[in-house]
Amino acid sequence: MNVALIVAAGRGTRFGGTIPKQYRELAGSPVIRYTIAAFCRHPQIDAVQVLIHPSDLKFYTDATSGLDLLPPLIGGNTRQESVLLGLEGIIDLNPRKVIIHDAVRPFVEQETISAVLNALDRVPCAIAGLKVADTLKQCGQPEGVKTIDRTGIVRAQTPQGFRYHDILAAHRQIHAANPLNLDMTDDAMVAEHAGMRIEVVPGTDDNFKITTEEDLQRATAILERGHRETHTGWGFDSQPLRQGGHMTMCGIMLRPRAGMNTADRADIGLNAITRAVLGTVGGLREEPISGFTFRNIRFQNSEVLIRKAVSIVAMAGGKIEHIDLTLITDWEEITDSIADMVARSASLLSIPQGRVSIKCIETDDMGFFFRRDAIAAQCLATISYPADLPGQAPSRPSPAPSRRTAVADRIGS
Repeated sequence: MNVALIVAAGRGTRFGGTIPKQYRELAGSPVIRYTIAAFCRHPQIDAVQVLIHPSDLKFYTDATSGLDLLPPLIGGNTRQESVLLGLEGIIDLNPRKVIIHDAVRPFVEQETISAVLNALDRVPCAIAGLKVADTLKQCGQPEGVKTIDRTGIVRAQTPQGFRYHDILAAHRQIHAANPLNLDMTDDAMVAEHAGMRIEVVPGTDDNFKITTEEDLQRATAILERGHRETHTGWGFDSQPLRQGGHMTMCGIMLRPRAGMNTADRADIGLNAITRAVLGTVGGLREEPISGFTFRNIRFQNSEVLIRKAVSIVAMAGGKIEHIDLTLITDWEEITDSIADMVARSASLLSIPQGRVSIKCIETDDMGFFFRRDAIAAQCLATISYPADLPGQAPSRPSPAPSRRTAVADRIGS
């Protein structure tokens, strides 16, 4: 089991105001809701535990309405004390990994969470960090301003991940040795004190800590420009071939010299693209896609299907970033028409031609492709979607097998 521990017991004295900064409104929702939602929807996180100040229970209850969380735990007077209380509070869950994150870093990326968790298979501690790009100066020295070598210097962020029993033992050791001076600024310092090996994975500029009003304004600007996450879908289609007529590929009518056509006159290029595009929507919601089915695809118009898929993606807030289609054929009539196929596909997808790649691969004189018995296509679609809106409670991710089954039921064979 992997548990996310969200530290939200601080009072935010530097921020000012009557409401702790983690409960301040950001584009209509509390800051903490964005943070929690990021971990709730991550497929490798099994439970989310939040540490709060006892005076904030009403704020917390309102901010997390509808989210699937463990009951909150009360934090301590310092960050380090709060984390120790949190680690002790989840001991009955017996987690294998724990990932600790600041409540006021609302824009943590899913890829960052994954990178931290995956690194724990190699090392007992992994943290997100950013390389320092600016020249560093140390002031207040007797000789005046001094330049500091920035080689190997990173700005530490959260999430910070640990093997649970290792970090619990380290926190207990620190607390027993110095219970009244718990002033370590992050959990990686605790791990460092215990002699743990620490690995740094790349963080992101947007994963900053909201500390001032200016930071809150920066967070608002990020939401206004669109905080998005990337989904990738894969699509495949194949068709047996028969004599006679013409062939349509990616919306372009072709007349192969061999006089071959797909058995049901299906456009396998567009069908593969459609499946890939719809594959990016499957992870966003569990209910079937209304009004759309891929069953009996051979009897449906491929251009109608792809336009429906584009509409579904648009309604989900998706933006098609790139389409990479591979046609498993070396027919000259097809390879010579790639430019036209790119133009038509881009038109059907309502995207610039530069975002569409179509290529053919040779079959090395083997198999049913070489014998002209069949033709096939496969596609990768890259589409960005808005991150879950905290005002809309995201459901806990379903286990991967059931989610794949749900998507397969919609797409059919």
